[in-house]
Amino acid sequence: MPAALRALFLTLALVPIAGLPVVAQTSIELKGLRQDTSLPVEVTSDSLSVDQGSGQATFAGNVKVTQGEMTISAGTARIEYLPDGTGVSRVFLDGRVMFASPTDAAEADAAVYTIASGEVVMTGDVLLTQGQTTISGNRLVYDLDAGTGSMEGRVQTVFVPGKANP
Repeated sequence: MPAALRALFLTLALVPIAGLPVVAQTSIELKGLRQDTSLPVEVTSDSLSVDQGSGQATFAGNVKVTQGEMTISAGTARIEYLPDGTGVSRVFLDGRVMFASPTDAAEADAAVYTIASGEVVMTGDVLLTQGQTTISGNRLVYDLDAGTGSMEGRVQTVFVPGKANP
C-alpha cells in the first residue's frame, strides 16, 4: 500500500466519534476518540482502482477500514491526492458511512474528510450515538482540531438524564 494511503487511513482512525453533551443543541461538543496510531491499518473492499492521471484511488464494495477498536465502513471510499502527489487532500465516503468504536458511532449517507483543515462533513440522515444518547439531523460539520461541531436540519435528540450525585 502506498505511504500516502497508509497515512490517510491512520488519520481516518483518529476521527472523533460523538462525545455528546447531555443537553442537545445545534452546536455540539465532540470529544476525541483515543486511538493508538502505531497499530496496523487494514483496508478491505471488493475492488481497488487507481488513476494516476486524476490523482485518485477508489476502494469499492463493502469497504471496511479497521485500526484497533475503530472501524469505518462504507460502500465506497474515494481518495483524492494533493496536486503534487505528496499526500492526501480529501476522502469521499459514500454508501451509508459508519464510524464506530465499542462505545460510540456516527453514521450518515455520505461523508467528506478534508485533511488540511481537519473538517469532516457528514450528510444525509446523520445519527450520532453514545451510550443511550442520540442526536440526529441532515448535516453534521465538525472540526477535528477544535473538537466542535454543528448539526443542521431538523435536529432531534434523545437522552437519558443521569441522577445527581448526593
